[in-house]
Amino acid sequence: MGEGGGGTLHVVATPIGNLGDVTLRSLEVLRAVPLVAAEDTRIARRLFARFGIRTPLVPYHARNAAARTPELLAHLAGGADLALVTDAGTPLVSDPGAELVAAWAARGGRVVPIPGASAVLAALVASGIVAPRWAFEGFLPRRGPERHARLEQIADDERATVLFEAPGRAAATLGDLAATCGADRPAALCRELTKVYEEAWRGALGELAARAAGEPPRGEVTIVVAGTAPAPRTRARSRPQLEPAARITLTEGRARVARRVAAGEGRAAAARAVARETGLDRRALYRAGG
Repeated sequence: MGEGGGGTLHVVATPIGNLGDVTLRSLEVLRAVPLVAAEDTRIARRLFARFGIRTPLVPYHARNAAARTPELLAHLAGGADLALVTDAGTPLVSDPGAELVAAWAARGGRVVPIPGASAVLAALVASGIVAPRWAFEGFLPRRGPERHARLEQIADDERATVLFEAPGRAAATLGDLAATCGADRPAALCRELTKVYEEAWRGALGELAARAAGEPPRGEVTIVVAGTAPAPRTRARSRPQLEPAARITLTEGRARVARRVAAGEGRAAAARAVARETGLDRRALYRAGG
């Protein structure tokens, strides 16, 4: 029972592949609640059959959320508990459920997370990339300025980045990452995590892009990209080692970018390098070079 007299909404993580990774607490909650809202009831029934769970299921996914959310809120408001699950992993993390959780929390309802298996953390620890700090991007936009902007943010981030991708688009995304971050940026592609055919490809982005193009990965894909090298720190009283921008024009800067690109470097990586050398604006160099 929630604080305001309503029911408790349990946000339950489920296995990302290997059913043996389910937690004891998850099983307890799924057995105890009167109703479970599932992204795909067919997938949820496999888990239920494995562990003898008989709790009723109701479908709750992106296509029916607008109609189903009021029904589930009414269920909770009546004092009954509810568990929310997705096909794999934790609801809301690149999965449905955000609207329901936000609406119930806004009413003062009780929301309880039940943690479990995570493709993000599994990929991070399997990647071989040192990542004391990291960011999660989910799925990138498929095209357009928003995709380009997100790729630029990843390229400039000193933290490692974790993102999801469909297997059929993995090669294109790795290629875009190589062009933006530099073909030599360390990365890993992890597929089928916790499953029989689990595999981690490790190497430079350019190498991984070429491999994915010739050997398209199968199954669920998680990509980890190393962060950019931090800029050298200078003492407060020392002058930065830059060529005076007054002596380096944008025209000369764009020419340097063009030479690097002609030598095989990605345009975004070339623009960043020239910006560090000259103090010129990186975005102006990139746009001028386009």
